[in-house]
Amino acid sequence: MSTKKHKKYKKSKLRFRNANLTATFSVSLVLFMIGLLTLTLFLARDMTRYVKENLNLSIVLSDEITPKQTERIKKFLEKSDYAKSVDLISKEQALQEHIQNLGDNPEEFLGFNPLLASLEVKLNEKYANADSVSVLEKKLSKYKEIQKVSYQKDMITMVNENIKKISIILLGIAAILMLISFALINNTVRLSIYSNRFLINTMKLVGATHWFIRKPYIKRSVLNGVIAAVIALAFLTGLVFYFQSEFGLQAQMITRNTQLIVAGVVVVLGILLTAVSSYFAVGRYLRMRTNDMYYV
Repeated sequence: MSTKKHKKYKKSKLRFRNANLTATFSVSLVLFMIGLLTLTLFLARDMTRYVKENLNLSIVLSDEITPKQTERIKKFLEKSDYAKSVDLISKEQALQEHIQNLGDNPEEFLGFNPLLASLEVKLNEKYANADSVSVLEKKLSKYKEIQKVSYQKDMITMVNENIKKISIILLGIAAILMLISFALINNTVRLSIYSNRFLINTMKLVGATHWFIRKPYIKRSVLNGVIAAVIALAFLTGLVFYFQSEFGLQAQMITRNTQLIVAGVVVVLGILLTAVSSYFAVGRYLRMRTNDMYYV
């Protein structure tokens, strides 16, 4: 091989390598956006569960209730599907909380403790809505020892409506981003294969099967997809650590299960989208006539 041809070959190889690196980095940025949105969706789901399960239902007990009757109502709630947790607040505890919050002691000028004992119920996520609470309220009405059931109906309704709106918006963004991501990755892979269109055509002319021609390009695309996914996950990890240090985001908010699912989504999509895009990109040149390749 002459010096001139050798230099041309090296230059062509370097150009191909640079194009390959650019394509891999471009795919990693798209996967980073997909991973970020997936993480946001799961964080929204976990925060929704947290908010719903911290909505409080206060069951105020009558002054004449006995410990046995109190225990009976408590056991009914604990066995039901509605309650995540049930805490008994005695008259004495209620008085102490009143003093801590408001600073005055009604027992001093009344001569007795006017506050009543109560059962504080945190609802399961599934039942944290106005309809379910109304059903539970009817079931509790059979206990004469219960003076009243207190809960923030407007708050429960508002939380559920806002969660529904946010979920629809996030799912809409996710659907749009998936379409854009597929288009971007598809174009990136097609550009990386573009420089090999004449090699693909030559292999076709000498009788190579379509799968034989496609296989090395799909393998390389899958490898690039895995590398891009690893880069994207590194970016995501860095972003999470940044938010933890700058904004006090608690590490416990992103559960181990969420981490594994987000990583799985990024890696699987990195492999799947690059492989499918490579398959169709090579197929385009396999269907193309030799003369047409000069005008692509």
